[in-house]
Amino acid sequence: MKAALFLALALASLAPTAAETAESKVTPVQKVIQLLQGMLEKGKKEKHDEEVQFSAFKQFCDDTKAEKTRLIAEANELIAKLKADIEKYTQDAAQLAEEIKQHEEDIATWNGDIKAATKVRDGERADYDITHKDYSESIDALQRAIAVLKEQGYDRKQASLLQLSSMTLIPQDAKRTIDAFLAQDPDAGLEVSAPEANAYEFQSHGIIEMLEKLLDKFIDERTTLEKEEMNSQHAFDMLLQDLTAQIAQATQDRDEKTATRAKKLQAKAEAEAQLLDTIASRDADQKYLDDLTALCAQKASDFASRQELRAGEIEAIEKAIEIISGAAVAGNAEKHLPTLLQTSASSLAQLRADGRSPAQARVTQYLQDQARVLDSRVLSALAVRVSDSPFKKVIKMIKELIVRLMEEANQEAEHKVWCDEQLSVNEQTRKEKTEAVETLRAEIDELEASIAQLAEQIAELAKAIAALDAAMAKATALRQAEKAKNVETIKDAQDAQTAVAQAIVVLKEFYEKAGDATALVQQEPPVIFDSPYKGMQSENGGVIGFLEVIESDFARLQSETEAAEAASQKEYDEFMTDSSVDKATKVKDSEHKTAKKQDQEQTLASKNEDVVNEQKELDAALAYFDKLKPSCVDSHVSYEDRVGRRKEEIQSLQEALKILNGEDIP
Repeated sequence: MKAALFLALALASLAPTAAETAESKVTPVQKVIQLLQGMLEKGKKEKHDEEVQFSAFKQFCDDTKAEKTRLIAEANELIAKLKADIEKYTQDAAQLAEEIKQHEEDIATWNGDIKAATKVRDGERADYDITHKDYSESIDALQRAIAVLKEQGYDRKQASLLQLSSMTLIPQDAKRTIDAFLAQDPDAGLEVSAPEANAYEFQSHGIIEMLEKLLDKFIDERTTLEKEEMNSQHAFDMLLQDLTAQIAQATQDRDEKTATRAKKLQAKAEAEAQLLDTIASRDADQKYLDDLTALCAQKASDFASRQELRAGEIEAIEKAIEIISGAAVAGNAEKHLPTLLQTSASSLAQLRADGRSPAQARVTQYLQDQARVLDSRVLSALAVRVSDSPFKKVIKMIKELIVRLMEEANQEAEHKVWCDEQLSVNEQTRKEKTEAVETLRAEIDELEASIAQLAEQIAELAKAIAALDAAMAKATALRQAEKAKNVETIKDAQDAQTAVAQAIVVLKEFYEKAGDATALVQQEPPVIFDSPYKGMQSENGGVIGFLEVIESDFARLQSETEAAEAASQKEYDEFMTDSSVDKATKVKDSEHKTAKKQDQEQTLASKNEDVVNEQKELDAALAYFDKLKPSCVDSHVSYEDRVGRRKEEIQSLQEALKILNGEDIP
């Protein structure tokens, strides 16, 4: 602005000289005013364009900040929801784990109750079998004894009564009565009269009546024992049925809750992966919002400063136009400059003699001296022309040269301003584009490295997922094979127990009958035997013992196989649950990384296009700088030197005019 005002004042000081030229249609004052008006219009237009540009930028800032703020708020709400969901899934999984543990403890307790009840029932059954056998044997013996007594056979009576006396269930008083009856001598009865025989016969009837009462009593007690056994067996069956139903229900509940817990853990893993993605997205949006807010604030501050400077510049230009257009400058120029020209012309005309004068010689010498001092070809050439030209023509020539030098100075000043502006803009453009290209290339390198890393991670996840699938498939195949084998083993053990139990019953029934038979016959054994033959009692005990051991072994095999099957199924379920959760997590992570990789690949493609465009703009700026260098940079003489030399040349020409006008110069 100061340079423009200085130029206007310099041109105004030369107005009389320019007005004297007949060819000039526009005075220097008018030219300066036109120049200032052009600058004013340009300044207002640029100020308005800058306002429009900043308005669009401000709208972008407001819209983007509102959008990012909304996204961040939504992300925070989603993060809070996901954290609450994760906490709930965690609590639900923990609660389900406790309930599953309780079910397993209940199942173990009820299985223990079944085993304990079965053991008690087996003991009760064994006691019942022994007692029932004793009652049955006693009842059978009583029935036979009564039948024998009624047949009046002494020997058979004696044998039957001896057998009864040896039985444990016969009361002591009955045994004493039997022993007393047996102690009578039947032969003595032959030596006495018939009434004594009748007395013996009467005693037999008393024994028979006693035995019949014992028989009725034993039959009643055996019946009562059988009813109690039936009630105990029924109670045991009901207890077993109830415990089995509870175990089945608890097992079903445990399996359902195990599946539900797996779903909860999978949902938790998915929520955690989504939470990480949401937090990363929110943090990226927050960083972008912070950077944008700082950038918008900086641009707003810069815009306010630029608008203030532009307003001040426009005000100064308007003030300069007002001053130059006023009477003090333009009015006085029109009023006084023509008279001055006329006076100067008549004075110079009086001094002309033969077209030459002493002043002209002095001017020629002065111009030659100044040409040597300033090394100015312009002054040297002018000195030659001044010495050979008429006086009036010399004055006109000097004035025209001064005007031309002033115009060149103005043009060069304008060119200098234009060069400075273009060089500054070009330098800024080259700097910005260079930084942009470097930044983009750095971002491209970073994106390429990130994409390669993501591809490697995705491949590793794919391998891990494939390994999990293979492990789960193998575990399923092994579990199915093991389960089939366990089911077969359990069935075989149950069948074996049933068969062994049947064999034991058959053997026991046989040897019980065999024992009864030999006991009743009571034949005298041959001399080679030490006792009556009652079957293979030793082998019986050994075989039945072995069978019972085998039965218990099969029962233990069934129990252990069932326990192993339950443990293996539980271990398999836990493995499949953990593997499913791990697989779901890895699949989610792979999907997230794949989506991120695709986004980065799209960003990379965009960055590659941007770097090509930025490189083109940088190349264009470099090419334009090469065009500017010949006229704005590569000059051998600096602008300041050219301005100084031209100023000294103009001053020398003005001094020459003074010499021609007869004025003394210092």
